[in-house]
Formats: sequence, C-alpha cells, structure tokens
Amino acid sequence: MSTINSIQALKKYREDHLISKSELARKAGLSPQTIERVENGGPCRMDTLRKIVQSLGIPFDELNINLTD
Repeated sequence: MSTINSIQALKKYREDHLISKSELARKAGLSPQTIERVENGGPCRMDTLRKIVQSLGIPFDELNINLTD
C-alpha cells in the first residue's frame, strides 16, 4: 500500500474499504460528527487522528500527514 499523505486519502481509504462514517466512529470511540469534521478538513488533534488511523488498520509507518497545511 502507498503512503497515506492527506486526510482526503484517509477518507478515500475508508470509502474504498466500504466502512461507513458511523462504523469508523464506533471503532475509534469518536462521534460520527467528528469523523465528518476531520474528513472535511476541520481541526484534528493528533490523538483523534491516531484513533482514526488505528481503527482503519493503517500502519503508522504508512502515514505522512502534515496537520499544519
């Protein structure tokens, strides 16, 4: 798998694997609104991102997201 380098890539990964926002939110221990906000480019804490990435099953060494853009 190629490097995940943007929040949009996380959204695409979720959609490609047929995971709903609600299912991801449940697995990550977050609200569906939080998933929606993050996928739409809203503010995201590192802990929130970590929960999303782990819930998607993406290895951290494949993650290269700059949250300051």
